[in-house]
This record gives sequence, C-alpha cells and structure tokens, in this order.
Amino acid sequence: MLAGTSAMAQENLSVVLHSKGDLRLVLLQMHSVGICGSDVHYWQNGRIGDFVLKKPMILGHEASGRVVKVGAAVKHLKVGDRVAVEPGVPRDMDEFFKNGRYNLSPTIFFCATPPDDGNLCRYYTHSANFCYKLPDNVTFEEGALIEPLSVGIHACRRAGVTLGSSMLICGAGPIGLVCLVVAKAMGASQVVITDLSSERLAMAKELGADFQVTVTRGDAPQQLAQNVADMLDAQPHITIECTGVESSIQTAIYATRSGGVVVLVGLGSEMATVPLINAAVREVDIRGVFRYCNTWPMAIAMLASGKVNVKPLVTHRFPLEQAVQAFETTRQGLGIKVMLKCDQTDQKP
Repeated sequence: MLAGTSAMAQENLSVVLHSKGDLRLVLLQMHSVGICGSDVHYWQNGRIGDFVLKKPMILGHEASGRVVKVGAAVKHLKVGDRVAVEPGVPRDMDEFFKNGRYNLSPTIFFCATPPDDGNLCRYYTHSANFCYKLPDNVTFEEGALIEPLSVGIHACRRAGVTLGSSMLICGAGPIGLVCLVVAKAMGASQVVITDLSSERLAMAKELGADFQVTVTRGDAPQQLAQNVADMLDAQPHITIECTGVESSIQTAIYATRSGGVVVLVGLGSEMATVPLINAAVREVDIRGVFRYCNTWPMAIAMLASGKVNVKPLVTHRFPLEQAVQAFETTRQGLGIKVMLKCDQTDQKP
C-alpha cells in the first residue's frame, strides 16, 4: 500500500473534489495527521471486512489543517482558519441522515475507506460543513486527535455514561485511552482498565484510570471478571470493549453488572463465541459502535475547556517524507499515537 509513499510526499498532492464545481468545499493545507490502526491494516492487508482496496488510495483520516481557499457558498470559514476535519460526509439525505445517525448511511463518504481517498497529503479538499474551526488554545495535534476522541464520545454516549458510573474498559490502546478520558469527563466515578502492555497501563494511570489490570494471553475470562468485581467491590455498570479479541468480549459480558451495558468498539473476527445467554438472563445490553456522529462540537468544547487532555497520547512524530517509518512504528505497536506532520514550514504540535 505504501508503494505510493513518494507520491504522498509530493508538494502539491491533493484529492479530487467530491463533485465538480461544488461551492461548499474548502481547500486545506494539511498540518497534522494521526495514523490509525485501520490505516496500517489497509497497508498490510489491502482490506478491512467488505472494504477492499481495488486501486491506489491515499491514507489518513485523523486530521487537522489550515484553510487556504473557500468555495463561494462557504460562510462559516475563511482563509487562515485552523480546522479539524470530520472524515465522514453523508452523500444522501437518507433515513439515517434524517435520524441524526449519518454514520450508518451505507453511501457515506469516509476518508481512507475504499474507494474514498484520505487526507494524508499536503493539500486536501473537503466539505466545509464537516470542517470545524479550532479555538486558539487547541493545537493542530489536538484537532487531529478529535477523530479518535470522537470514538470515545460516541462509545460513552452509547453506553450511557453518567455521574457515578463504574466502568471496565478492555484495552488501553489509543481508543481505550480516549474512552477513559471521556468517561471521566462525563462523570464516571471508578474506571478499571485492562491491557497486555504495562507501558499503556502506565499511560492509563496518568490519564485517570483508578485501577489498572495487566492481563496475559490465556487468562480465564470469568476469573478476570471476578478480579474486576473485587477491585470495585461490585460489578461495573458499564464495560467498553476496545480490543475485538474474543476472550476479552467474553470477559466484558461476564464482568458487567446485571442490567448493565456492554459496548463493543473493537473489531476482531467476523464471528465470535460469546456467553450470550449469560447476558440475556441478566439483561445485560450489548451495543455496537460504528465510528461516530455529531461529536466534533462536544470534542472541541472538551479540549478548549481542559476537561480532557489528549496531548500525552502523541508519543511519536514524523515529517510526511518519513511516512514509511511512521507506519512501521505504528505497526510494531511502539508508543501510543504516531503523528505525521504535513506542513513543511510548520512542524510544531
């Protein structure tokens, strides 16, 4: 997939307009673009589920940049504005759009999802309605991190996190960590987080996790669930599963309090063996998450007010010319979030 890296680094690389002559677009000079696990998956495998790569595709969907040109119909943005990019843009005013759940629209445009190009490039055009002006005290990197932060917001909304919620989060990768900071901001009282990596659990502690559990491959799900209950003196109201690993999904169900909620964020195998009857007889709701919707304004408010801090998540930075090295760093699981800097004249966060 990264055979096109030299093209990615070209000075004037840009993405074709979504529709010819569209007056609602903005041209952005990209600044910071984070690497997501899905980017690496497309690079390594050429597909994710039913989304199959059939032609060269520009990667990247965690992005921020500066407006350099606006369409005639754009009124809320001007040249020079710093913006965060929401990568999913509805193409049709279908039932999902009307219901406010446009993320579920089967025809949605989404950056770096075949056949749609992403924004890991120097210049990029996007729908102005899905570009959000950043306050002066929110950095470009924070703007790029609004995309993963939005997954955390959507997951916590789906879970019903509120004041006093007790929670288990399975997985302390980038998505588990954003779920943690959002849950705390929404009022969760106690949060247990699990992971294989002591480094990631240390980051979770820094970001506010009350308990960190190091798991090992082969741990019995029911025993892990009991360990969580012992830590909290009760089963958690909510579990957010961020790994997609079958045994972790089993743990999530066993651990959650009767009448509680399990939210599945992580994507693993298409089929999984889980204790469904255990969940059914205890009225444990199992809810899915697909990306996000209507989250950018909340995320920007959280960042601008200081309610959440995502800056520690960025552990590696590379100029765009070193894209292969950046992708390899992510593939190896080093650090937390790798950020690519696309503006040659401004490499600051």
